[in-house]
Amino acid sequence: MGPVRAWRDEEEVGLGPRQQRAVLAALLLNNGIRLSNDQLIDMVWDDPTPSAVMALRTYVYKIRKTLPDLDLTSRDGGYTVRAEVVDDCRGEPLEGLRSAYFDAQRVRLGDHRLKTREDCLEREPDVLELQKHVAAFPLRERPRALLMRALYLEGRQGEALDHFHRARALLDEEFGLEPGPELREVHAQILNGDLTLPRRPEQLLPDLSDFTGRAEEIEQALRTLPGTVGITGMRGSGKTALATRIGHLVKGRFPDGQIFVRGRDVAGELLRAVGVENPVGDRAALWREKTRGKRFLVVVDDVRDAAAVRDLATPGSAMILTSVRRLNELPGVTWLEIAGLAERDAREFFRKVFGPVRADAEPEQAEVLLERLSRLPHPIRVIGGRLSSRPHWTIEMVLLQMERDSRLTDVIPPDCAAMLAPLIETEKQLSDPERHLLSCFARQDAEVIDSHEAAAMSGADPGEIELVLESLAGVHLLEPLVLGRYRLPQFVRFGFGLRTAASSRRDQAVYTEIML
Repeated sequence: MGPVRAWRDEEEVGLGPRQQRAVLAALLLNNGIRLSNDQLIDMVWDDPTPSAVMALRTYVYKIRKTLPDLDLTSRDGGYTVRAEVVDDCRGEPLEGLRSAYFDAQRVRLGDHRLKTREDCLEREPDVLELQKHVAAFPLRERPRALLMRALYLEGRQGEALDHFHRARALLDEEFGLEPGPELREVHAQILNGDLTLPRRPEQLLPDLSDFTGRAEEIEQALRTLPGTVGITGMRGSGKTALATRIGHLVKGRFPDGQIFVRGRDVAGELLRAVGVENPVGDRAALWREKTRGKRFLVVVDDVRDAAAVRDLATPGSAMILTSVRRLNELPGVTWLEIAGLAERDAREFFRKVFGPVRADAEPEQAEVLLERLSRLPHPIRVIGGRLSSRPHWTIEMVLLQMERDSRLTDVIPPDCAAMLAPLIETEKQLSDPERHLLSCFARQDAEVIDSHEAAAMSGADPGEIELVLESLAGVHLLEPLVLGRYRLPQFVRFGFGLRTAASSRRDQAVYTEIML
């Protein structure tokens, strides 16, 4: 945003005459916005001649030729540039470009630079740098308040109070005004002795060293942030792990802190993370007020109610949501839907958990096992850990045991219970018709079924069965194929088959005992 210049690798690229650079600058300043010929001409020329239209077309042609990888498109008599624009704060903004438009942009960019500089000094207070900034801009109250706070926290209370009196005298002399609310608040806090360091939360969960795959989802999330990203998928698919990995990749872009929330009182937890212990009133409004001008990364795990996170997004900050159900009623969310890992990623993850030598010794059996687990990270981790703790076991033995458990056991073994924990948790949230339909699927070992077959199988009303099927698809226990047709993932079929068989045997045992 200083002189308009470009580089390819380490070599500077010539951008042509001043007016050509002005056209490029106007497009970049309106990144992603279509500008008509007339708009561009008014921005670049204060007193355009009839030849300006032809000159504009020539400049656009030369810009495309000079910067072929610049995303510069033309449509309906206008142009759009899509690029990442960064101000490195070097030199005068838009140096050398002259028009009323660029003069106004210089003022705007200058103000933006000052605010950005002050944001940095607020996050990382430096008394010397703050003193230089206050000396350069003595009428700006925010940096003086930051300097007073920094001096006080260094034990220099007298100097901090002296800056307040200097500011009061200067403002009175120049404008006949008293200091504003920010300066007065810091002054009162110093006098009362209750000025403390702002809290900087760092609550992200630890990143998993064996995290594998999800490259496309991560790339899409990185393109979306800052903004709101939603991750949806069945329990056990690795939503929290993916949100955590994305959080660690981008946390450097959010220097005011990272907050992790799991629970229903999302706004309250966010406020407590930034030091508001007993929030009252509209908590969402208070959160927006407290975070105005700041950059936080917020991860909200296992959202069950859209109302809990509505109205919490703030400019400059980012939110990553995880939810079993996709919350379509939330505006402005880019949703990523995940299921099992890709085949290659599932094999690699299994090798990390189980050990590459033993996993590679039975490649065919490993493929069968991963398919039976629908390549979901949670059951893969449980089974891989189980195998790694039993050095004499093989994958074939586990497959045989899974078959035996599904036929013979009256209760689910502990390892199976750990593996099925996501399904068990999901089942608690299901309605009776949903549980009954899944049990019917499991008993008949049906993989693909349509709504008519589901109605006949479960005895449900044909007019209502579609709602039940769609509800199960909403929590990812069924995969919708085409209208009215669904697939039951292998892991869900195995898990509910195991639970249904165990439940049926318990019921039979109770019935036999009563009859005897």
